[in-house]
Amino acid sequence: MSSSADWTLVTVTYNSAATLRRCWTAANIGDARWIVVDNASTDGSVDVARSLGADVVTRTRNDGFSVANNAGLAVVETPWVMFVNPDVTVGTPADLDRLAATAARHGSLVAPRLIHPDGTDQRNGRGLPLPTHKIRHRGVRLPWVDPDDYARADLDVPTYVAWAIGAAIGGPTTLLRSLRGWDERYFVYYEDHDLGLRSWASGHPVILDPVVSWVHEWQRETARLRWAPWRHELRSARRFYATYPGLRSARRAAHDGSLRNLSRHLWSEAG
Repeated sequence: MSSSADWTLVTVTYNSAATLRRCWTAANIGDARWIVVDNASTDGSVDVARSLGADVVTRTRNDGFSVANNAGLAVVETPWVMFVNPDVTVGTPADLDRLAATAARHGSLVAPRLIHPDGTDQRNGRGLPLPTHKIRHRGVRLPWVDPDDYARADLDVPTYVAWAIGAAIGGPTTLLRSLRGWDERYFVYYEDHDLGLRSWASGHPVILDPVVSWVHEWQRETARLRWAPWRHELRSARRFYATYPGLRSARRAAHDGSLRNLSRHLWSEAG
């Protein structure tokens, strides 16, 4: 049985002062350590994080989400680590106990259910990121693609997923370090896809445990027509599908031996 003192939460900030005040003032992390890695903010994020009880790692430039997460992972001293975005409000110390128990039972990465501030579910559990599934998820009508094959929010029990969005995901510190943390080639976007697939490939599944439910404001930059986020999205997508060519189509995925174990368990109950 773990306790909140066995956990470290790692949060990456970039001009996130207002978000931290809004989301972390109400956070209840018990005795967990909270590390904020700041990517050269200019809005007082560092001072706000310290005032809320975080240990802060300051960086002199913004090298992206993965680099900052790894800087946090490098100074973790606890058996368990959870990467949590600044726009997520952590629930209770009991939530961390529950997530540790789930991850320990399965030797897995683990993620909580995420909900919008109005209480509605987010589609946090994700399936294989085939390009057609991602396009359908963006709202493009593809009649032959079932949207539930890619993103689901109707999970009531711990469930195997291909990956979970990086706003809140964690597990044993030893496992994250054995995976070499986050792939620093991704400045932002697709790094969570990659982390989940690498975990599965190493024999460690990814589980979404909906018993734990945290609020996530989800400030999705690519929901708007702004070039900068989309430039990062497209650059990361090109790198991701070059790394995982078996995911370029459903036919390729069906014959990709590295995906067989994942596909066999996907969306099934993690008992």
